[in-house]
Amino acid sequence: MTHFGKFKIFNWVSSNFVGSNKTPLSSMMSLFNIAESPMFYRTKRIVQAENGQSINPVSRIAAQTALLEYLYVTRNIQFTDADNMSKNSPHFLEKLLAKVDIDADIGHSITRFLCFHPINEFEPFFESLGLKPRDYNPLLPRDLMFLCDDDLLLENYHVLCNYGIARSKIGKIYKEATEVFGYDYGVLVLKLKAYEELGLVQSFMMKLVVCSPYLLIGEVNADFIKVLEILRKEGVDISGIEEHLSEKSSYDWSKLLALLNLFRHAGYNEKQLGGLISQHLAIFFEDSVDRIYLLIGFLLKFGSTMNQICSMFLWFPQMEFEEFFSNLRHCFLFLNEIQMEAHEIQSIFRSHPLMLGSCRLKKPNTLRLALHAAEKRMCEVIQESPQVLKKWVMGSKVKRLPNLRLKSRKLKTKFLLDLGIVDNSNKIGKALKVFRGSGEKFQERFDCIVEAGVSRKDVCEMIKASPQILGQSKDVLEMKIDFLVNKVGYPVSYLVTFPSYLNFTTQRVELRLAMYNWLKDQGKSVPMLSLRSLISLSDKKFINEYVNSHPRGPEIWQNLKKEIYAE
Repeated sequence: MTHFGKFKIFNWVSSNFVGSNKTPLSSMMSLFNIAESPMFYRTKRIVQAENGQSINPVSRIAAQTALLEYLYVTRNIQFTDADNMSKNSPHFLEKLLAKVDIDADIGHSITRFLCFHPINEFEPFFESLGLKPRDYNPLLPRDLMFLCDDDLLLENYHVLCNYGIARSKIGKIYKEATEVFGYDYGVLVLKLKAYEELGLVQSFMMKLVVCSPYLLIGEVNADFIKVLEILRKEGVDISGIEEHLSEKSSYDWSKLLALLNLFRHAGYNEKQLGGLISQHLAIFFEDSVDRIYLLIGFLLKFGSTMNQICSMFLWFPQMEFEEFFSNLRHCFLFLNEIQMEAHEIQSIFRSHPLMLGSCRLKKPNTLRLALHAAEKRMCEVIQESPQVLKKWVMGSKVKRLPNLRLKSRKLKTKFLLDLGIVDNSNKIGKALKVFRGSGEKFQERFDCIVEAGVSRKDVCEMIKASPQILGQSKDVLEMKIDFLVNKVGYPVSYLVTFPSYLNFTTQRVELRLAMYNWLKDQGKSVPMLSLRSLISLSDKKFINEYVNSHPRGPEIWQNLKKEIYAE
């Protein structure tokens, strides 16, 4: 560093630190001596320059000091700006080091190089504002090299600095709202004051400008004003929003306005909407608005209504929205991987979105091993009780599912003993071979016959006489009883005398009756047959004795059979 450069920097330090409570002048000057004294440093860490040459920390500091001297002394850039540019533009500095001989005196080499090769000052300037080369290269002025040639850029830059915005964050503002830095003198100050007049404090404004630089373009943003009006009307504390604004994100207040209106149109009253926002500020102000729209679209695809979705937010758990959305997506992938049917997945998502979003499930393979169950069994367990997913989350100890056969055997045994169908436990083994089917379904099938009008005692006797009855589903039993009463015309009490009726299909009963009635209509002398006799005969015997008794019998039989079974 030249003596003139030291003297000029010395004057700046003296004016800013002497006589104040800041760092003493002697300490400040020692910084410059340290930069030129390699013996002070003990670190041997080496950095590679762009040309592959190794740069140690001492050489890097010497290079920064030389760049500072050039910007401040030679180019007459304000010291604070020059200091920030020299210390916070590592990519530019590496480019500079690649053009000089680093084996010689670095400071002298750079100073000499800069005397004959003026630099584009906008490069270290933009990089010192927090922009990467890939971000600022498209923004470089085509016909300018020196910062002093763009006085409005520097003016508006200093307005933001003086307002309290960190220099490293101003690059984001420049990238997203470049025209702000072309405002005439005093314009930007007026715009900042216009927002403060809305009741916003300076600390809030500092974050807001970085989050939403476009608010400084044009007049005071109408969508932002409407959002403030809604929040204040709903009783939301505006100061509480400040801590949830992320300066790394970019906010679109028109999207937030549309979302608030969506909740209002869905039926939220002022108290509900205000309570929702106050309790979950992070959902609305931590860059989550776009994700909320994604969640709404996600749930709409599963058949949820807007009212159901909006109601869900009233009970939203105290957790980060990103985590909730990630869990929900993971649950969908989990259910899909265990091959659950699409309509079943839809049903679970419509009924339990909050529960699914609160669960971070283990991987399917892990659960298969822990539960000792295949995908089909896992699907059945989830459908029976979706709340079981809470027990399958990460970090939980998963219990093995009970053996289905053993469980079914216990249920059947209890059912048979409770109803007195088997009165001796020693006969259970023999009875279980006769009563086939799932023990879980026996009780509902038994109740189905009772609800049709048969006493419990009679149903027990029916089952003893014809155990196969309980091997049929509830729906099938209801259909056969309905056919007996409403189509055939028999009372339900007929089942007590002929319980085996329930073991025959309705098509068989209808076909036999239709054929029998046709023979009578033809004047054929046929014996009077009870329903029991009519349907209990084997097909071969019924055809030989009745169908073949008329010349057209076989033809009519086939026609009736096709018609009835087709239905």
